[in-house]
Amino acid sequence: MTSSSELVINSTQNGCRIALLRDKNLIEYHNEENANKFTVGDIYLGTVKKVVPGLNAAFIDIGYEKDAFLHYLDLGPQVSSLNKFTKFALTGKHPSYDLGKFKNEPDINKLGKISQVLTKNQKILVQVVKEPISTKGPRLSCELSLAGRYIVLVPFSNAVSISKKISNSDERKRLLRLISSIKPDNFGVIIRTVAEKKDVAELDRDLRNLVDKWKEGIKTLKKANPQDKIIGEMSRVSALLRDVLNESFDSVIVDDKVIYEDLKLFIKEIAPDKEKIVKFYSGKAKIFESQGIEKQLKSLFGKSISLSNGSGYLIIEHTEALHVIDVNSGNKSAGESDQESTAVKTNVEAAREIARQLQLRDMGGIIVIDFIDMRRAENKRLVFDKMKEYMKDDRSKFTVLPLSKFGLMQITRQRVRPEMNIKTTEICPACGGSGKIAPSILISDQVERDLDFLLIKQNEQSITISMHPYLYSYFTKGLISKKWKWFFKYRKKINLIQDSSLAITDYIFTNKIGEQIEI
Repeated sequence: MTSSSELVINSTQNGCRIALLRDKNLIEYHNEENANKFTVGDIYLGTVKKVVPGLNAAFIDIGYEKDAFLHYLDLGPQVSSLNKFTKFALTGKHPSYDLGKFKNEPDINKLGKISQVLTKNQKILVQVVKEPISTKGPRLSCELSLAGRYIVLVPFSNAVSISKKISNSDERKRLLRLISSIKPDNFGVIIRTVAEKKDVAELDRDLRNLVDKWKEGIKTLKKANPQDKIIGEMSRVSALLRDVLNESFDSVIVDDKVIYEDLKLFIKEIAPDKEKIVKFYSGKAKIFESQGIEKQLKSLFGKSISLSNGSGYLIIEHTEALHVIDVNSGNKSAGESDQESTAVKTNVEAAREIARQLQLRDMGGIIVIDFIDMRRAENKRLVFDKMKEYMKDDRSKFTVLPLSKFGLMQITRQRVRPEMNIKTTEICPACGGSGKIAPSILISDQVERDLDFLLIKQNEQSITISMHPYLYSYFTKGLISKKWKWFFKYRKKINLIQDSSLAITDYIFTNKIGEQIEI
């Protein structure tokens, strides 16, 4: 059974919120603000402000409050050709964008010094490879690349490389032969995974679009001033569509007419057969509310994350240096015959949720996971294999290491933009704002899960639930209330009692003889 993917876009006053769903489950969330500059992929005309031989790096002014960082290893072997072309373009000596007539300079030494290549106040073309994070400015590269749907265009190179994920040797030979025959001189090409089995017309159209983008950028460069953006990466929405659009993608829902028209035009260019998947939302309820996304955001960005079926929970802590995730077994994980089986089951479920959380929060750098202890080597190997399997669709570069002797797993994941974080605590109405609680929007779900556990798993015959009046109203109001639906489902007596002494997030279960039931 193939999974379905949806993109839901909510227009806001300052930009838009973007949610990527797979089988209705949130797997990616982005908040794009109109004022957000310096996104990954943008190409700027920068000025060298400082060359630091001790770091073998330079600091470049591209208009951010802090100078951007450019290391020698990020210059790329063809930086001398790039600098020569930039100088010619700025002085009008080489008006053509066509690099086929441009004579490249020799590649620089991999072990060279930054002072041999750059000088203070030099004008240089640079591309953002990492957005400003925390107190750091953007990170830059001089290995320019323009990403399309099927290919990536690399100026000042002639190499054609193919994604390692395309494993069929005949297909690799076909793509290599095809791209080599249609690419312009002095432009290298990286063939993306999605290019597999695509015909020459689609690949050629993608290539032409990228060459046109380069052409427009060079026109801008001729009249550019330092700090000007020469070639801009497309919006986060379009970039996300370009990278994830595939056969399983079945809808893009948007609540803004302008974005709706832009997306229809964009998809018509890159995948005409999928133009109809873009839909305009005009419902009365807010789009994120109607699609169940708001609730998922509240439940997925807290410090504590529950695993499905109550088998356990994760505690996620963030520090300046790394992220730490602790896996704990829950009180409903006793269904297995022994401790080892329980640990394996909970750890595998935790691996699935952790892979989702890494992508959802865009956590990068070093991640250390403390799984529940397992004795058998084959079980440790199973959790390691499952972690790699669940992360295979992650578009960021990552490395997963096997569990150590202490039961710790280490993951490194590429971080190119600030981590996504959403405050999920609310001021408690029961204590006048002196404390914080879990999101109240989730309390009704928690009551129903606990009730199901008591009536089905523990086979309680009669239950009374004491709760705050607000919660009582939620379960009892309406022609066919939640309380009636419980009766039809379980065929057991369920009494609800209002208790204004309880906080809105508190509730108490008691059995038929009045004893409190601990869950």
